[in-house]
Amino acid sequence: MIEILKKRKSFIAILALTSIVILALFYNALKPKEKLAIYQPSMVNYELVDSTLQHKKKFHKIAPFSLTNQNGLTVTEKDYMNKIYVADFFFTTCPSICPKMTANMVLIQENIKTDNQVLLLSFSVTPEIDSVQQLKSYAIEKGVIDSKWNLLTGNKKEIYELARKSYLAVKTDGDGGEHDMIHTENFILVDPEKRIRGFYDGTDINAMDELLSDIKVLQMEYPSP
Repeated sequence: MIEILKKRKSFIAILALTSIVILALFYNALKPKEKLAIYQPSMVNYELVDSTLQHKKKFHKIAPFSLTNQNGLTVTEKDYMNKIYVADFFFTTCPSICPKMTANMVLIQENIKTDNQVLLLSFSVTPEIDSVQQLKSYAIEKGVIDSKWNLLTGNKKEIYELARKSYLAVKTDGDGGEHDMIHTENFILVDPEKRIRGFYDGTDINAMDELLSDIKVLQMEYPSP
């Protein structure tokens, strides 16, 4: 009789444990998956959005571009096709926020350097100063991995239009002319469909934790082939 009771208790315990596991699996399967917002100009602080785009509520994507990287190679939006990437705007001679931004981008690089799905992209806002040679020296100094991170120079008007009208990264108006200057701490997370999925303070080390976490969320939405 005692043996029967022991066996019954063991069976009940196993049954209870199995039920808990099954319920947990069902919960995880039915739980809505976390998903990042798809930012449209109308959702962003109007100070960061060109007046021609402030009321745009859908279909916003990063525009095509063609610029030159630290190795003298042409880089276009096609080089980021089907990739998740983080973009920012900087200049090599910046003494204020850029060193912190670059240090944090290096941190991101360290975390994604073996991940073929994630890349980095930095646009110089002083392309007249940041020549290919200047960018290459900067890249070597900062430990940029060429296969992961492009530093771009080129036509100033094109870069400034990208900052203002594509990446929604800048608070000031301007035309990309000789006396125009933009300065922004924003890191922008872009998905494989060229849509903005997040904005982060590139000078804030704590924001990098959030960015890395959001990259993982985005990878759940776009699993590697």
